[in-house]
Amino acid sequence: MSDHLKIKIVSKFLTVYWKPLILIAALALSFCKKDTKDDSSGSVPENIQAPAFYNLALETDKACYNPGEEVSFTLNGQINQPARVRYKTLNTLIDDLVLAGTSWKWKTPAKDFKGYLAEVYGMENDKEVIYATIAVDVSSDWTKFPRYGFLSNFGAVDDAKIQEVIADLNRYHINGIQFYDWHNKHHKPLPMSGGIPEASWKDIGNRNVYLNTVKNYIQAAHGRNMKTMFYNLLYGAWDNSQADGVDREWHIFTDNTHTNLDFLPLSNPFLSNIYLLDPSNSGWQQYLMAQNEIVYNNLDFDGYHIDQLGDRGNRFTYNGSYLNLAQSFGSFIEVNKSIFPDKFSVMNAVNQYGQQTIAQSTVNFLYTEVWSPFDTYKDLASIIKQNNLLSGGTKNQILAAYVNYELSNSREYFNEASVLFADAVIFAFGGAHLELGEHMLSREYFPFDNLKVSEKLKTSMISYYDFMVAYQNLLRDGGDFFNVNLHQIDSKIKFAEWPETSGFISVLGKQVGNRKVIHLINFTASTTMSWCDNSGVQAVPPLISGATLSFTHQGEINEIWVASPDIAGGSSQKLQYLKEGNKVSIEIPSLKYWNMIVIE
Repeated sequence: MSDHLKIKIVSKFLTVYWKPLILIAALALSFCKKDTKDDSSGSVPENIQAPAFYNLALETDKACYNPGEEVSFTLNGQINQPARVRYKTLNTLIDDLVLAGTSWKWKTPAKDFKGYLAEVYGMENDKEVIYATIAVDVSSDWTKFPRYGFLSNFGAVDDAKIQEVIADLNRYHINGIQFYDWHNKHHKPLPMSGGIPEASWKDIGNRNVYLNTVKNYIQAAHGRNMKTMFYNLLYGAWDNSQADGVDREWHIFTDNTHTNLDFLPLSNPFLSNIYLLDPSNSGWQQYLMAQNEIVYNNLDFDGYHIDQLGDRGNRFTYNGSYLNLAQSFGSFIEVNKSIFPDKFSVMNAVNQYGQQTIAQSTVNFLYTEVWSPFDTYKDLASIIKQNNLLSGGTKNQILAAYVNYELSNSREYFNEASVLFADAVIFAFGGAHLELGEHMLSREYFPFDNLKVSEKLKTSMISYYDFMVAYQNLLRDGGDFFNVNLHQIDSKIKFAEWPETSGFISVLGKQVGNRKVIHLINFTASTTMSWCDNSGVQAVPPLISGATLSFTHQGEINEIWVASPDIAGGSSQKLQYLKEGNKVSIEIPSLKYWNMIVIE
Protein backbone atom coordinates (compact mmCIF):
# COMPACT_ATOMS: atom_id res chain seq x y z
CA MET A 1 0.00 0.00 0.00
CA SER A 2 1.16 3.57 -0.52
CA ASP A 3 2.54 5.64 2.34
CA HIS A 4 -0.69 7.51 2.62
CA LEU A 5 -4.32 7.23 1.63
CA LYS A 6 -4.80 9.67 -1.18
CA ILE A 7 -8.49 10.23 -1.72
CA LYS A 8 -9.27 11.32 -5.21
CA ILE A 9 -12.85 11.02 -6.33
CA VAL A 10 -12.83 10.50 -10.06
CA SER A 11 -15.60 12.38 -11.79
CA LYS A 12 -17.70 9.81 -13.46
CA PHE A 13 -21.25 9.31 -14.50
CA LEU A 14 -22.76 6.48 -12.51
CA THR A 15 -26.40 5.95 -13.33
CA VAL A 16 -28.18 4.11 -10.58
CA TYR A 17 -31.84 3.15 -10.81
CA TRP A 18 -33.77 2.62 -7.66
CA LYS A 19 -36.74 0.54 -8.30
CA PRO A 20 -39.22 1.19 -5.62
CA LEU A 21 -38.33 0.27 -2.31
CA ILE A 22 -38.93 -0.10 1.25
CA LEU A 23 -39.61 -2.15 3.94
CA ILE A 24 -40.65 -2.97 7.31
CA ALA A 25 -41.04 -2.99 10.89
CA ALA A 26 -42.86 -4.28 13.82
CA LEU A 27 -41.63 -3.97 17.29
CA ALA A 28 -41.85 -7.08 19.39
CA LEU A 29 -42.57 -9.45 16.55
CA SER A 30 -41.77 -13.08 16.02
CA PHE A 31 -38.54 -14.23 14.39
CA CYS A 32 -38.03 -13.56 10.70
CA LYS A 33 -38.40 -16.89 8.94
CA LYS A 34 -36.28 -17.79 5.96
CA ASP A 35 -38.06 -17.92 2.63
CA THR A 36 -41.43 -16.82 4.00
CA LYS A 37 -43.68 -16.17 0.98
CA ASP A 38 -46.60 -13.74 0.97
CA ASP A 39 -49.16 -13.51 -1.84
CA SER A 40 -50.11 -9.86 -1.69
CA SER A 41 -53.65 -9.22 -2.90
CA GLY A 42 -53.03 -5.62 -3.99
CA SER A 43 -50.68 -4.09 -6.51
CA VAL A 44 -47.41 -2.96 -4.98
CA PRO A 45 -46.74 0.61 -6.18
CA GLU A 46 -43.58 1.47 -8.05
CA ASN A 47 -41.35 4.33 -6.99
CA ILE A 48 -39.60 6.96 -9.06
CA GLN A 49 -36.14 5.94 -10.15
CA ALA A 50 -33.26 7.42 -8.16
CA PRO A 51 -31.56 10.35 -9.85
CA ALA A 52 -28.43 9.73 -11.88
CA PHE A 53 -25.34 10.25 -9.72
CA TYR A 54 -22.13 11.84 -11.04
CA ASN A 55 -20.11 11.40 -7.84
CA LEU A 56 -17.98 14.52 -8.25
CA ALA A 57 -15.44 15.34 -5.55
CA LEU A 58 -16.98 17.51 -2.84
CA GLU A 59 -15.07 18.56 0.28
CA THR A 60 -15.60 20.47 3.51
CA ASP A 61 -12.99 22.38 5.48
CA LYS A 62 -13.41 20.50 8.78
CA ALA A 63 -14.24 17.07 10.15
CA CYS A 64 -16.99 18.41 12.44
CA TYR A 65 -18.54 21.74 13.40
CA ASN A 66 -20.02 23.57 16.35
CA PRO A 67 -23.70 24.52 16.14
CA GLY A 68 -24.09 27.72 14.14
CA GLU A 69 -20.61 27.47 12.64
CA GLU A 70 -20.06 28.01 8.91
CA VAL A 71 -19.09 25.13 6.64
CA SER A 72 -16.90 25.87 3.63
CA PHE A 73 -17.61 23.59 0.65
CA THR A 74 -15.43 23.03 -2.42
CA LEU A 75 -16.67 21.16 -5.49
CA ASN A 76 -14.19 19.76 -8.00
CA GLY A 77 -15.72 19.13 -11.41
CA GLN A 78 -17.94 20.66 -14.06
CA ILE A 79 -21.69 20.88 -13.55
CA ASN A 80 -24.52 22.26 -15.62
CA GLN A 81 -25.96 25.55 -14.43
CA PRO A 82 -28.22 26.44 -12.85
CA ALA A 83 -27.45 24.02 -10.04
CA ARG A 84 -28.69 23.91 -6.47
CA VAL A 85 -27.57 22.54 -3.14
CA ARG A 86 -29.95 21.15 -0.53
CA TYR A 87 -29.25 20.22 3.06
CA LYS A 88 -31.13 17.42 4.78
CA THR A 89 -31.17 15.87 8.21
CA LEU A 90 -32.38 12.30 7.77
CA ASN A 91 -35.19 12.78 5.20
CA THR A 92 -36.12 16.30 6.31
CA LEU A 93 -35.19 19.20 4.06
CA ILE A 94 -33.44 22.05 5.92
CA ASP A 95 -32.33 24.37 3.10
CA ASP A 96 -32.48 24.38 -0.71
CA LEU A 97 -30.38 27.12 -2.29
CA VAL A 98 -29.13 28.22 -5.69
CA LEU A 99 -25.49 27.27 -6.15
CA ALA A 100 -23.29 30.07 -7.45
CA GLY A 101 -19.84 28.73 -8.23
CA THR A 102 -17.86 25.77 -6.93
CA SER A 103 -17.03 27.21 -3.50
CA TRP A 104 -19.62 28.34 -0.98
CA LYS A 105 -20.50 28.50 2.71
CA TRP A 106 -23.43 27.28 4.78
CA LYS A 107 -24.24 28.22 8.36
CA THR A 108 -25.14 25.12 10.32
CA PRO A 109 -28.33 25.02 12.43
CA ALA A 110 -28.19 25.69 16.17
CA LYS A 111 -29.13 22.13 17.14
CA ASP A 112 -26.21 20.19 18.63
CA PHE A 113 -25.22 16.60 17.81
CA LYS A 114 -26.90 16.34 14.41
CA GLY A 115 -25.86 14.79 11.11
CA TYR A 116 -26.65 16.37 7.74
CA LEU A 117 -26.22 15.49 4.08
CA ALA A 118 -25.48 18.15 1.46
CA GLU A 119 -26.62 17.25 -2.06
CA VAL A 120 -25.53 19.22 -5.12
CA TYR A 121 -28.11 18.64 -7.84
CA GLY A 122 -29.56 20.00 -11.06
CA MET A 123 -31.66 19.12 -14.09
CA GLU A 124 -30.54 17.39 -17.27
CA ASN A 125 -32.96 16.39 -20.02
CA ASP A 126 -35.83 17.32 -17.71
CA LYS A 127 -34.63 14.86 -15.07
CA GLU A 128 -32.98 15.51 -11.74
CA VAL A 129 -29.34 14.49 -11.40
CA ILE A 130 -27.19 14.52 -8.28
CA TYR A 131 -23.67 15.78 -8.91
CA ALA A 132 -22.17 15.20 -5.47
CA THR A 133 -22.97 14.56 -1.82
CA ILE A 134 -21.12 15.02 1.45
CA ALA A 135 -22.05 14.67 5.12
CA VAL A 136 -21.70 17.32 7.83
CA ASP A 137 -21.39 16.55 11.55
CA VAL A 138 -22.57 19.33 13.86
CA SER A 139 -21.32 18.27 17.29
CA SER A 140 -19.71 20.39 19.98
CA ASP A 141 -18.11 17.29 21.56
CA TRP A 142 -16.33 14.91 19.19
CA THR A 143 -16.67 11.98 21.60
CA LYS A 144 -20.45 11.91 21.10
CA PHE A 145 -19.86 10.44 17.63
CA PRO A 146 -16.18 9.46 17.58
CA ARG A 147 -14.63 8.55 14.23
CA TYR A 148 -11.09 7.47 14.91
CA GLY A 149 -8.08 7.43 12.61
CA PHE A 150 -4.37 6.96 13.19
CA LEU A 151 -0.90 8.22 12.32
CA SER A 152 2.17 6.00 12.53
CA ASN A 153 5.00 7.65 10.58
CA PHE A 154 6.74 10.59 12.26
CA GLY A 155 9.95 10.54 10.28
CA ALA A 156 11.10 13.32 7.97
CA VAL A 157 7.64 14.10 6.56
CA ASP A 158 7.38 17.44 4.78
CA ASP A 159 4.53 19.86 5.36
CA ALA A 160 2.90 19.19 1.99
CA LYS A 161 2.62 15.49 2.77
CA ILE A 162 1.28 16.21 6.26
CA GLN A 163 -1.43 18.47 4.85
CA GLU A 164 -2.30 15.85 2.25
CA VAL A 165 -2.68 13.05 4.81
CA ILE A 166 -4.84 15.19 7.10
CA ALA A 167 -6.97 16.36 4.16
CA ASP A 168 -7.55 12.74 3.21
CA LEU A 169 -8.68 11.87 6.74
CA ASN A 170 -10.86 14.97 6.78
CA ARG A 171 -12.77 13.67 3.75
CA TYR A 172 -13.74 10.65 5.84
CA HIS A 173 -14.81 13.02 8.66
CA ILE A 174 -12.20 11.53 11.01
CA ASN A 175 -12.54 13.67 14.14
CA GLY A 176 -9.95 12.01 16.39
CA ILE A 177 -6.47 10.71 15.61
CA GLN A 178 -4.42 8.17 17.54
CA PHE A 179 -0.69 9.02 17.32
CA TYR A 180 0.70 5.48 17.34
CA ASP A 181 4.31 4.87 18.45
CA TRP A 182 5.17 8.55 18.35
CA HIS A 183 7.15 8.25 21.60
CA ASN A 184 10.56 7.11 22.74
CA LYS A 185 10.55 4.87 25.82
CA HIS A 186 7.14 3.78 27.08
CA HIS A 187 8.08 4.85 30.60
CA LYS A 188 9.69 8.08 29.39
CA PRO A 189 7.80 8.97 26.22
CA LEU A 190 9.21 12.43 25.44
CA PRO A 191 13.00 12.61 25.79
CA MET A 192 14.19 15.92 27.24
CA SER A 193 17.56 17.63 27.17
CA GLY A 194 18.25 20.77 29.18
CA GLY A 195 14.56 21.22 29.92
CA ILE A 196 13.44 21.11 26.27
CA PRO A 197 12.38 18.19 24.05
CA GLU A 198 15.04 16.59 21.92
CA ALA A 199 14.72 17.25 18.19
CA SER A 200 14.49 13.54 17.35
CA TRP A 201 14.50 10.11 18.94
CA LYS A 202 13.92 6.44 18.19
CA ASP A 203 10.65 4.62 18.75
CA ILE A 204 10.65 1.05 19.99
CA GLY A 205 10.76 -0.21 16.39
CA ASN A 206 14.06 1.63 15.86
CA ARG A 207 12.41 4.19 13.59
CA ASN A 208 13.29 7.87 13.59
CA VAL A 209 10.75 10.23 15.14
CA TYR A 210 11.08 13.98 14.64
CA LEU A 211 9.63 16.45 17.09
CA ASN A 212 8.63 18.87 14.34
CA THR A 213 6.77 16.15 12.45
CA VAL A 214 4.70 15.35 15.54
CA LYS A 215 4.05 19.05 16.16
CA ASN A 216 3.11 19.73 12.55
CA TYR A 217 0.68 16.81 12.47
CA ILE A 218 -0.98 18.08 15.65
CA GLN A 219 -1.29 21.57 14.19
CA ALA A 220 -2.67 20.30 10.87
CA ALA A 221 -5.22 18.10 12.63
CA HIS A 222 -6.39 20.96 14.84
CA GLY A 223 -6.83 23.08 11.73
CA ARG A 224 -9.47 20.57 10.61
CA ASN A 225 -11.13 20.42 14.05
CA MET A 226 -9.71 16.96 14.73
CA LYS A 227 -8.56 15.96 18.21
CA THR A 228 -5.16 14.38 18.75
CA MET A 229 -4.57 11.50 21.17
CA PHE A 230 -1.08 10.34 22.16
CA TYR A 231 -0.68 6.57 22.30
CA ASN A 232 1.05 4.73 25.13
CA LEU A 233 0.66 1.63 27.25
CA LEU A 234 -0.58 2.19 30.78
CA TYR A 235 2.04 -0.19 32.17
CA GLY A 236 5.09 -0.35 29.91
CA ALA A 237 8.81 0.13 30.61
CA TRP A 238 11.94 -0.58 28.59
CA ASP A 239 15.11 -2.40 29.61
CA ASN A 240 17.08 -0.70 32.40
CA SER A 241 14.14 1.52 33.37
CA GLN A 242 15.41 1.59 36.96
CA ALA A 243 18.09 4.01 35.74
CA ASP A 244 15.21 6.37 34.86
CA GLY A 245 13.61 6.05 38.29
CA VAL A 246 11.23 3.11 37.76
CA ASP A 247 11.09 1.07 40.97
CA ARG A 248 11.27 -2.71 40.68
CA GLU A 249 8.55 -2.97 43.34
CA TRP A 250 6.08 -1.39 40.90
CA HIS A 251 6.39 -4.26 38.42
CA ILE A 252 4.08 -7.18 37.65
CA PHE A 253 5.48 -10.64 38.31
CA THR A 254 4.63 -14.10 36.99
CA ASP A 255 5.21 -15.63 40.44
CA ASN A 256 4.36 -14.67 44.02
CA THR A 257 7.99 -14.39 45.11
CA HIS A 258 8.78 -11.37 42.89
CA THR A 259 11.38 -13.39 41.04
CA ASN A 260 10.26 -13.25 37.41
CA LEU A 261 9.16 -10.01 35.80
CA ASP A 262 6.23 -10.09 33.40
CA PHE A 263 7.29 -8.81 30.00
CA LEU A 264 6.55 -8.85 26.29
CA PRO A 265 9.58 -10.23 24.45
CA LEU A 266 10.53 -8.34 21.29
CA SER A 267 13.34 -9.17 18.89
CA ASN A 268 15.35 -7.18 16.38
CA PRO A 269 14.69 -4.51 15.06
CA PHE A 270 12.82 -3.61 18.25
CA LEU A 271 15.06 -1.84 20.75
CA SER A 272 13.76 -3.42 23.95
CA ASN A 273 11.43 -5.89 25.55
CA ILE A 274 8.43 -4.26 27.24
CA TYR A 275 8.22 -4.89 30.99
CA LEU A 276 4.86 -4.51 32.69
CA LEU A 277 4.00 -2.39 35.73
CA ASP A 278 1.04 -2.67 38.10
CA PRO A 279 -1.46 -0.03 36.85
CA SER A 280 -2.95 0.28 40.35
CA ASN A 281 0.40 0.95 42.04
CA SER A 282 0.36 4.55 43.23
CA GLY A 283 4.10 4.97 42.78
CA TRP A 284 3.90 3.94 39.14
CA GLN A 285 0.79 6.05 38.59
CA GLN A 286 2.50 9.20 39.86
CA TYR A 287 5.65 8.44 37.88
CA LEU A 288 3.84 8.04 34.55
CA MET A 289 1.52 10.99 35.21
CA ALA A 290 4.61 13.16 35.70
CA GLN A 291 5.88 11.94 32.34
CA ASN A 292 2.51 12.66 30.74
CA GLU A 293 2.63 16.19 32.16
CA ILE A 294 5.93 16.70 30.33
CA VAL A 295 4.21 15.53 27.15
CA TYR A 296 1.27 17.91 27.57
CA ASN A 297 3.55 20.83 28.47
CA ASN A 298 5.50 20.46 25.24
CA LEU A 299 3.04 18.99 22.74
CA ASP A 300 -0.53 20.17 22.20
CA PHE A 301 -2.16 16.74 22.45
CA ASP A 302 -5.84 16.62 23.40
CA GLY A 303 -5.75 13.36 25.30
CA TYR A 304 -4.32 9.95 26.06
CA HIS A 305 -5.02 6.75 24.11
CA ILE A 306 -4.36 4.11 26.76
CA ASP A 307 -3.24 0.69 25.54
CA GLN A 308 -2.77 -2.73 27.13
CA LEU A 309 -1.75 -6.24 26.06
CA GLY A 310 -4.87 -8.19 27.02
CA ASP A 311 -5.29 -11.08 29.46
CA ARG A 312 -1.88 -11.99 30.92
CA GLY A 313 -3.05 -14.96 32.98
CA ASN A 314 -2.21 -15.26 36.69
CA ARG A 315 -0.04 -12.34 37.73
CA PHE A 316 1.22 -11.00 41.06
CA THR A 317 2.41 -7.81 42.71
CA TYR A 318 5.83 -7.44 44.33
CA ASN A 319 4.44 -8.39 47.76
CA GLY A 320 3.05 -11.67 46.38
CA SER A 321 -0.60 -10.67 46.17
CA TYR A 322 -2.68 -11.87 43.24
CA LEU A 323 -3.22 -9.01 40.80
CA ASN A 324 -6.65 -8.63 39.24
CA LEU A 325 -5.24 -6.85 36.23
CA ALA A 326 -8.59 -6.07 34.61
CA GLN A 327 -9.84 -4.30 37.73
CA SER A 328 -6.56 -2.44 38.17
CA PHE A 329 -7.30 -0.36 35.08
CA GLY A 330 -9.99 1.61 36.87
CA SER A 331 -7.81 3.41 39.40
CA PHE A 332 -5.25 4.29 36.73
CA ILE A 333 -7.93 5.87 34.53
CA GLU A 334 -9.35 7.84 37.45
CA VAL A 335 -5.95 9.15 38.54
CA ASN A 336 -5.27 10.22 34.97
CA LYS A 337 -8.60 12.07 34.86
CA SER A 338 -8.07 13.75 38.21
CA ILE A 339 -4.67 15.10 37.19
CA PHE A 340 -5.69 16.06 33.64
CA PRO A 341 -9.42 16.85 33.92
CA ASP A 342 -9.55 18.81 30.66
CA LYS A 343 -7.97 16.07 28.56
CA PHE A 344 -9.76 13.22 26.79
CA SER A 345 -9.04 9.55 27.41
CA VAL A 346 -9.92 6.24 25.83
CA MET A 347 -8.62 2.76 26.63
CA ASN A 348 -8.24 -0.28 24.44
CA ALA A 349 -10.12 -3.32 25.75
CA VAL A 350 -8.16 -6.02 23.94
CA ASN A 351 -10.74 -8.65 23.04
CA GLN A 352 -12.98 -7.05 25.69
CA TYR A 353 -10.45 -7.68 28.46
CA GLY A 354 -11.23 -5.25 31.27
CA GLN A 355 -14.08 -3.61 29.38
CA GLN A 356 -16.49 -3.80 32.30
CA THR A 357 -14.10 -1.72 34.40
CA ILE A 358 -13.21 0.60 31.53
CA ALA A 359 -16.83 1.22 30.50
CA GLN A 360 -17.74 2.36 34.00
CA SER A 361 -14.76 4.69 34.27
CA THR A 362 -14.30 8.27 33.04
CA VAL A 363 -13.04 7.39 29.55
CA ASN A 364 -14.88 9.43 26.93
CA PHE A 365 -15.73 6.55 24.59
CA LEU A 366 -15.05 2.83 24.28
CA TYR A 367 -12.54 1.01 22.10
CA THR A 368 -12.16 -2.71 21.46
CA GLU A 369 -9.37 -4.41 19.53
CA VAL A 370 -11.01 -7.53 18.12
CA TRP A 371 -9.30 -10.92 17.94
CA SER A 372 -10.30 -14.58 17.79
CA PRO A 373 -12.58 -16.13 19.00
CA PHE A 374 -14.64 -13.09 17.94
CA ASP A 375 -14.39 -14.16 14.31
CA THR A 376 -17.78 -13.59 12.69
CA TYR A 377 -19.96 -10.62 11.76
CA LYS A 378 -22.24 -11.73 14.58
CA ASP A 379 -19.33 -11.34 16.99
CA LEU A 380 -18.69 -7.76 15.86
CA ALA A 381 -22.33 -6.93 16.52
CA SER A 382 -22.28 -8.71 19.88
CA ILE A 383 -19.27 -6.69 21.06
CA ILE A 384 -20.99 -3.43 20.15
CA LYS A 385 -24.18 -4.45 21.93
CA GLN A 386 -22.25 -5.63 24.98
CA ASN A 387 -20.35 -2.34 25.16
CA ASN A 388 -23.63 -0.43 25.00
CA LEU A 389 -24.91 -2.50 27.89
CA LEU A 390 -21.76 -2.03 29.96
CA SER A 391 -21.81 1.74 29.57
CA GLY A 392 -25.56 2.04 30.00
CA GLY A 393 -25.78 3.38 26.47
CA THR A 394 -23.79 6.49 27.43
CA LYS A 395 -20.63 5.92 25.40
CA ASN A 396 -20.17 5.34 21.71
CA GLN A 397 -17.40 3.10 20.52
CA ILE A 398 -14.66 2.18 18.09
CA LEU A 399 -13.70 -1.30 16.91
CA ALA A 400 -10.11 -1.92 15.82
CA ALA A 401 -10.72 -4.90 13.54
CA TYR A 402 -7.96 -5.74 11.09
CA VAL A 403 -9.38 -6.97 7.78
CA ASN A 404 -7.46 -9.33 5.42
CA TYR A 405 -4.81 -9.98 8.08
CA GLU A 406 -3.05 -12.92 6.42
CA LEU A 407 -3.56 -11.58 2.90
CA SER A 408 -1.29 -8.72 3.92
CA ASN A 409 1.67 -11.11 4.01
CA SER A 410 1.86 -10.28 0.31
CA ARG A 411 1.67 -6.90 -1.35
CA GLU A 412 -1.80 -6.98 -2.81
CA TYR A 413 -5.05 -5.01 -2.59
CA PHE A 414 -7.65 -5.16 0.14
CA ASN A 415 -10.66 -7.25 -0.81
CA GLU A 416 -13.48 -4.76 -1.43
CA ALA A 417 -16.23 -7.01 -0.10
CA SER A 418 -14.27 -7.81 3.09
CA VAL A 419 -13.93 -4.12 3.94
CA LEU A 420 -17.45 -3.02 3.03
CA PHE A 421 -19.23 -5.89 4.78
CA ALA A 422 -17.22 -5.25 7.96
CA ASP A 423 -18.03 -1.53 7.80
CA ALA A 424 -21.70 -2.18 7.01
CA VAL A 425 -22.11 -4.41 10.07
CA ILE A 426 -20.12 -2.16 12.41
CA PHE A 427 -21.92 1.00 11.26
CA ALA A 428 -25.40 -0.58 11.25
CA PHE A 429 -24.95 -1.62 14.89
CA GLY A 430 -23.71 1.83 15.88
CA GLY A 431 -19.94 1.49 15.99
CA ALA A 432 -17.11 3.06 14.05
CA HIS A 433 -14.08 1.28 12.58
CA LEU A 434 -10.46 2.19 13.26
CA GLU A 435 -8.91 1.52 9.86
CA LEU A 436 -7.78 4.76 8.21
CA GLY A 437 -4.53 6.66 8.54
CA GLU A 438 -1.63 7.30 6.17
CA HIS A 439 -2.70 3.91 4.81
CA MET A 440 -5.38 1.38 5.77
CA LEU A 441 -4.80 -1.07 8.60
CA SER A 442 -4.43 -4.80 8.16
CA ARG A 443 -2.30 -5.46 11.27
CA GLU A 444 -2.04 -4.41 14.90
CA TYR A 445 1.40 -2.91 14.20
CA PHE A 446 0.15 0.25 12.56
CA PRO A 447 3.23 1.08 10.43
CA PHE A 448 2.68 -2.19 8.51
CA ASP A 449 1.25 -1.19 5.14
CA ASN A 450 1.55 -4.02 2.63
CA LEU A 451 -2.03 -3.92 1.34
CA LYS A 452 -3.20 -1.20 -1.01
CA VAL A 453 -6.66 0.33 -1.37
CA SER A 454 -8.09 0.44 -4.89
CA GLU A 455 -9.59 3.66 -6.22
CA LYS A 456 -12.96 1.91 -6.38
CA LEU A 457 -12.79 0.92 -2.72
CA LYS A 458 -11.67 4.43 -1.70
CA THR A 459 -14.71 5.90 -3.43
CA SER A 460 -17.02 3.38 -1.75
CA MET A 461 -15.51 4.02 1.68
CA ILE A 462 -16.03 7.76 1.34
CA SER A 463 -19.72 7.05 0.73
CA TYR A 464 -19.84 4.74 3.76
CA TYR A 465 -18.29 7.34 6.05
CA ASP A 466 -20.60 10.03 4.65
CA PHE A 467 -23.49 7.68 5.39
CA MET A 468 -22.35 7.04 8.97
CA VAL A 469 -22.20 10.80 9.62
CA ALA A 470 -25.33 11.88 7.76
CA TYR A 471 -27.48 9.27 9.55
CA GLN A 472 -25.64 9.19 12.89
CA ASN A 473 -28.84 10.10 14.74
CA LEU A 474 -30.34 6.78 13.65
CA LEU A 475 -27.15 4.71 13.75
CA ARG A 476 -25.35 5.95 16.89
CA ASP A 477 -27.78 7.99 18.96
CA GLY A 478 -29.65 5.51 21.13
CA GLY A 479 -32.50 3.18 20.25
CA ASP A 480 -33.42 -0.45 20.83
CA PHE A 481 -32.87 -3.38 18.50
CA PHE A 482 -35.80 -5.68 17.73
CA ASN A 483 -36.68 -8.65 15.55
CA VAL A 484 -38.25 -7.99 12.17
CA ASN A 485 -40.73 -10.21 10.39
CA LEU A 486 -40.46 -9.80 6.61
CA HIS A 487 -42.32 -11.77 3.94
CA GLN A 488 -41.13 -12.04 0.37
CA ILE A 489 -43.79 -11.52 -2.29
CA ASP A 490 -41.70 -12.72 -5.22
CA SER A 491 -38.70 -15.02 -5.57
CA LYS A 492 -36.05 -12.34 -6.07
CA ILE A 493 -35.08 -12.07 -2.45
CA LYS A 494 -34.70 -14.27 0.65
CA PHE A 495 -34.64 -12.90 4.19
CA ALA A 496 -33.17 -14.19 7.43
CA GLU A 497 -33.27 -12.52 10.81
CA TRP A 498 -29.91 -11.42 12.18
CA PRO A 499 -27.37 -12.99 12.76
CA GLU A 500 -25.98 -13.27 9.26
CA THR A 501 -26.71 -16.31 7.12
CA SER A 502 -24.96 -17.05 3.85
CA GLY A 503 -27.38 -17.09 0.93
CA PHE A 504 -29.82 -14.66 2.57
CA ILE A 505 -30.35 -10.98 3.17
CA SER A 506 -29.85 -10.36 6.87
CA VAL A 507 -32.51 -8.21 8.52
CA LEU A 508 -31.97 -6.04 11.58
CA GLY A 509 -34.55 -3.77 13.20
CA LYS A 510 -34.05 -0.81 15.52
CA GLN A 511 -36.54 1.53 17.18
CA VAL A 512 -35.21 5.09 17.45
CA GLY A 513 -37.78 7.45 18.92
CA ASN A 514 -40.85 7.35 16.68
CA ARG A 515 -38.93 5.78 13.81
CA LYS A 516 -38.47 2.13 12.97
CA VAL A 517 -35.21 1.46 11.17
CA ILE A 518 -34.66 -1.69 9.15
CA HIS A 519 -31.22 -2.63 7.90
CA LEU A 520 -30.80 -5.07 5.03
CA ILE A 521 -27.31 -6.54 4.54
CA ASN A 522 -26.88 -8.63 1.40
CA PHE A 523 -25.10 -11.89 2.23
CA THR A 524 -26.76 -13.77 -0.65
CA ALA A 525 -23.43 -14.60 -2.33
CA SER A 526 -21.10 -14.52 0.67
CA THR A 527 -18.34 -17.12 0.71
CA THR A 528 -17.36 -16.56 4.34
CA MET A 529 -18.89 -15.19 7.52
CA SER A 530 -15.47 -14.20 8.87
CA TRP A 531 -15.20 -10.41 9.10
CA CYS A 532 -11.41 -10.65 8.93
CA ASP A 533 -11.51 -12.77 5.77
CA ASN A 534 -7.86 -13.67 6.19
CA SER A 535 -7.41 -14.91 2.64
CA GLY A 536 -9.45 -12.19 0.97
CA VAL A 537 -12.04 -14.50 -0.60
CA GLN A 538 -15.26 -12.67 0.29
CA ALA A 539 -17.53 -12.25 -2.75
CA VAL A 540 -19.06 -9.01 -3.98
CA PRO A 541 -22.85 -9.36 -3.60
CA PRO A 542 -25.11 -9.24 -6.65
CA LEU A 543 -27.23 -6.16 -7.30
CA ILE A 544 -30.86 -6.95 -6.44
CA SER A 545 -33.56 -4.76 -7.99
CA GLY A 546 -37.33 -4.75 -8.04
CA ALA A 547 -38.00 -7.36 -5.36
CA THR A 548 -41.25 -7.01 -3.42
CA LEU A 549 -41.98 -7.78 0.20
CA SER A 550 -44.48 -7.18 2.95
CA PHE A 551 -44.51 -6.72 6.68
CA THR A 552 -47.01 -6.14 9.44
CA HIS A 553 -47.34 -2.69 10.95
CA GLN A 554 -49.92 -1.56 13.47
CA GLY A 555 -50.79 2.12 13.51
CA GLU A 556 -50.37 5.02 11.15
CA ILE A 557 -47.43 5.53 8.82
CA ASN A 558 -46.36 9.09 8.07
CA GLU A 559 -43.81 8.13 5.43
CA ILE A 560 -41.32 5.47 4.45
CA TRP A 561 -37.92 6.29 3.01
CA VAL A 562 -34.71 4.53 2.14
CA ALA A 563 -31.02 5.35 1.94
CA SER A 564 -27.91 3.36 1.09
CA PRO A 565 -24.20 4.16 1.00
CA ASP A 566 -24.09 2.16 -2.24
CA ILE A 567 -26.68 4.24 -4.12
CA ALA A 568 -26.81 7.92 -5.14
CA GLY A 569 -24.21 9.02 -2.62
CA GLY A 570 -26.38 8.05 0.34
CA SER A 571 -29.25 10.36 -0.63
CA SER A 572 -32.55 9.50 1.01
CA GLN A 573 -35.62 8.81 -1.11
CA LYS A 574 -39.25 8.73 -0.08
CA LEU A 575 -41.10 5.54 -1.04
CA GLN A 576 -44.61 4.67 -2.08
CA TYR A 577 -46.25 1.69 -0.40
CA LEU A 578 -49.48 -0.31 -0.24
CA LYS A 579 -51.17 -0.62 3.16
CA GLU A 580 -54.03 -3.11 3.54
CA GLY A 581 -55.09 -3.22 7.17
CA ASN A 582 -51.95 -3.99 9.14
CA LYS A 583 -50.08 -5.34 6.11
CA VAL A 584 -47.66 -3.04 4.28
CA SER A 585 -46.26 -4.04 0.89
CA ILE A 586 -43.36 -2.42 -0.93
CA GLU A 587 -40.99 -3.00 -3.76
CA ILE A 588 -37.44 -3.08 -2.47
CA PRO A 589 -34.95 -0.70 -4.03
CA SER A 590 -31.74 -1.69 -5.63
CA LEU A 591 -29.73 -3.46 -2.95
CA LYS A 592 -25.97 -3.97 -3.21
CA TYR A 593 -24.34 -4.36 0.22
CA TRP A 594 -26.49 -2.41 2.66
CA ASN A 595 -29.82 -0.57 2.66
CA MET A 596 -31.46 1.30 5.52
CA ILE A 597 -35.24 1.66 5.41
CA VAL A 598 -36.98 4.05 7.78
CA ILE A 599 -40.65 4.02 8.76
CA GLU A 600 -41.78 7.31 10.31
